[in-house]
Amino acid sequence: MKRVYNFSAGPGVLPEAVLKDAASEMLDYQNNGMSVMEMSHRTPMFQKIIDDAQKDLRTLMNIPDNYKVLFLQGGASLQFSMIPMNLMKKGVADYIVTGAWAKKAAAEAKKFGKVNIIASSEDKMFSYIPDVSDLKISDDADYVHMCDNNTIYGTKFHHLPNTKGKVLVSDISSCILSEEIDVSKFGLLYAGAQKNIGPAGITVVIIREDLIREDMPVNTPTMLRYDIHASKGSMYNTPPTYGIYLCGKTFQWLLNLGGIKAINKINEEKAALLYDYLDQSKLFFGTVEKNSRSIMNVCFKTNDPELDAKFISNAKNYDIVNIKGHRSIGGMRASMYNAMPVDGIKALVDYMKIFEKENLK
Repeated sequence: MKRVYNFSAGPGVLPEAVLKDAASEMLDYQNNGMSVMEMSHRTPMFQKIIDDAQKDLRTLMNIPDNYKVLFLQGGASLQFSMIPMNLMKKGVADYIVTGAWAKKAAAEAKKFGKVNIIASSEDKMFSYIPDVSDLKISDDADYVHMCDNNTIYGTKFHHLPNTKGKVLVSDISSCILSEEIDVSKFGLLYAGAQKNIGPAGITVVIIREDLIREDMPVNTPTMLRYDIHASKGSMYNTPPTYGIYLCGKTFQWLLNLGGIKAINKINEEKAALLYDYLDQSKLFFGTVEKNSRSIMNVCFKTNDPELDAKFISNAKNYDIVNIKGHRSIGGMRASMYNAMPVDGIKALVDYMKIFEKENLK
């Protein structure tokens, strides 16, 4: 069996051990005579699967007891609407715009209230994280929204914004479980699963209990209310059962590795291998300011779009796939999520050295 090095930004690479474990249980889960795919979500067996997944995620992230963990659907993009619908009491929110997804989140929130853009890096094509140490926070803001790691542009917050007491909400889709996060500093965290958690189709929401409202407007769709999902244990309707099962397998895999501290050490090693090469390369260069670099998504280019296209095309000869950058910025992007092995980064750097030697003029 051949496995390539998959640098896709999402759906991204999954741990091989998780895939093998799931494959061994595909037809018969724990001598039950059926696959988890076929199992009713109302059975004690599936209840244990979802309970264990939640427990393991709580352990990994050290989630305080006064936070609910929800497994929802609709991707992180649905949260762009659910957050203002559920958290806007005064009808005002502050947004920090550091990439395409943060910009879309702000645009969606404008449908439900007033949105103030209190910081942005759009002036330099989102190539940096702005200073957030002394933001002009709106007095009447219900919350401050940020996107911690910007998948498309390869930037990352290395210091949390000073919200001056306002509730902090963060999209952590492309960095969840890659480094330790102090959950208590946030009112709500959310993440699409398809980068560091599991397959596409699951969205994890971690919300402080005091933010879960029951006094929602009567026209709020039932499926878009956090209180409904929290009261029903993420099973108001049929959840994506197999996806939750695979997420649980990933959580177990991480725990067996030693938890988030252990995987973060590996992630830092991977990032250093690639950034160290980029910093001395005479052909390739990183597109992000050094103090804003992500360890999950690394964007780089040559000075020639045709050379970039050649690099992307030839990469498959080295078992490197999905290395093309997002269409909005071009170039290359290496998404190095938790499941990407160190050997994958070594293979990429080796290929870059060969390509540079052959094409440097």
